[in-house]
Amino acid sequence: MRQAPSPEAREVARAAARWLAMMESGGDDFDCAALQRWRDSSAHHEAAWQKAQRLRQRFAGVPTSLGMATLDRPALPRRAVLKRALGVAALVPTAWWLGRELPLEVWRADLHTATGEQRRWSLADGSALQLNTDSALDLDLKARRLVLVQGEMALNVQGPAPLAIQAPFGLISVSRSEVCVRLNERSCRVSVLSGSVQLQPLRGPMLTLKEGEQVNLLASGAGPVGAFDVAQLGWRDGVLVAQNQPLGDFLRELGRYRPGLLRWDPALESLRVTGSFRLENTDRILALLSASLPLHVQTRTRYWVTLTLRKNTV
Repeated sequence: MRQAPSPEAREVARAAARWLAMMESGGDDFDCAALQRWRDSSAHHEAAWQKAQRLRQRFAGVPTSLGMATLDRPALPRRAVLKRALGVAALVPTAWWLGRELPLEVWRADLHTATGEQRRWSLADGSALQLNTDSALDLDLKARRLVLVQGEMALNVQGPAPLAIQAPFGLISVSRSEVCVRLNERSCRVSVLSGSVQLQPLRGPMLTLKEGEQVNLLASGAGPVGAFDVAQLGWRDGVLVAQNQPLGDFLRELGRYRPGLLRWDPALESLRVTGSFRLENTDRILALLSASLPLHVQTRTRYWVTLTLRKNTV
């Protein structure tokens, strides 16, 4: 049986698929340089890009004459079917490969959110559940277990009967507590808003995490326990909060809520941003950044945005 890829592998696959789509649509010199930096930054990145290239070559030989001959026929249903097939063929190199890299559990999960979406549910026992952007969750309420497949969730359990959250890096038991869990490339971040939770990492002893505490669960076990900034959890109210944050870090977080590509000049990385931004309109967030910082927003399409350093004008 094919082993499901790790969260890190899924993120690399996503990134490679986005780069492939961008270059297929006509990347410029700036894009090529950015892609090269991404490839050079990790052997995993380079391997994923080479795999994407091989896949593109595999589908490059789809004969256009097949489509033209069939479209010439008068039967409307056959035309419609073929048009849809050709549309799928144009997307195959990216979509098919990305589909293979992402585990089926993501597509089959009981609950989903799209990019930029947050949703709330009330469970049968009165617990409150919320999913952040681009997240997937499986429910097994008979076993009182939730399986976080992808993304980020918040869970508020009011009753004494515990609910377990199964994540790739450990198990979290929640009762009379409120907790947030976020899957990252190499870790699972657990933050306790109220009460306390029991954690069983993949390796190492069980530990208790109390209100106001946060820990990263890793493949090697639990990291150090520390305090967390409640502003990290502003997404529950549809807000992205920054307090003198490096712009690069802010943009990487903002990119989770935007479909398509968001790129920026490395010269913008160290600029600082402070404020609370409503996630319901990320285009407006970019406009606000442009009004308060020396940057220019270049929009090729709604799904392809580049930020550049604005030159000083006298």
